[in-house]
Amino acid sequence: MTNPQLYTHPELSRFNPLPRILYYDDFDDGMHGWTQLIGNYEGSLDSILPEYTDIRPPQLSNLTMWDTGTAGSMTGSYALKMATRPKAGGLGLGIKRQTFRKLTNIQLECYLCFKPEASELKLSATDVRAFGVLFDIEGGYHNPRARWMPHLRYLNALDGQRMGKWQTKPETRAIQKIGGSGETVSHFHLGPEGWVDIPGADQIVCYNEIATKMNWSYLRISLDLEAQQFTGFQCDEQVYGPDGMQVIRMDAMPNLFNMLNVAFWVETDNDKRAFLYVDSCVLSAAEV
Repeated sequence: MTNPQLYTHPELSRFNPLPRILYYDDFDDGMHGWTQLIGNYEGSLDSILPEYTDIRPPQLSNLTMWDTGTAGSMTGSYALKMATRPKAGGLGLGIKRQTFRKLTNIQLECYLCFKPEASELKLSATDVRAFGVLFDIEGGYHNPRARWMPHLRYLNALDGQRMGKWQTKPETRAIQKIGGSGETVSHFHLGPEGWVDIPGADQIVCYNEIATKMNWSYLRISLDLEAQQFTGFQCDEQVYGPDGMQVIRMDAMPNLFNMLNVAFWVETDNDKRAFLYVDSCVLSAAEV
């Protein structure tokens, strides 16, 4: 741990942050700015790309299950919950929008748990298609750089078959103009196409014997803002380097200087809701 004082900090000691903590969010005391991903629009809400119209927003949950009662989060009462519609391919997503002060190394850490809705008396281990984390980043006003979007997902299952692999995404769909002013564009970057396996990144993430049991996993993702690339990630005890980790790249866009957005999402593989819970998270930087 970089700061020895964190060893005795009751909340932060379970993380390993870089020297400067940009934010620490424990959802026992609220949403902390995590909100819904809204597609761009101009003049009318009907101009939103159709893929964005049914992405469900985040909410707070005390993890109440029909058989065990209220479990609460990993270390408290509430977790941030992303939930899909009960339709295969449905998405639930929570995003936090902020900016950066310096092009440096950053690191996101969290404890999370993924589950299908416990609507059947069976394991349902392949009902969740995927969960993931994405970043949306653009250079500063005085050093405009291309916009880049690191996406990392855990593909749990596909069409009912267990997959258990980590993937990144090097491409997005074409940019589309929204409205008639020429000032607004949009693109959908969470489609099922274009995901690429990370070499050697197969992993079975802990999932318990019935669909109402929760197991919390540690996830860490590291980026180099100057080099615009992943520097690696870790899930539980498995540590992966940056080899084969690709990012989406595009031209810089107006008004997005210094953008540093982070989002969690979950996707269902069948007509049953899928849930992603985040107990707490820390975004830290090497320097500011």
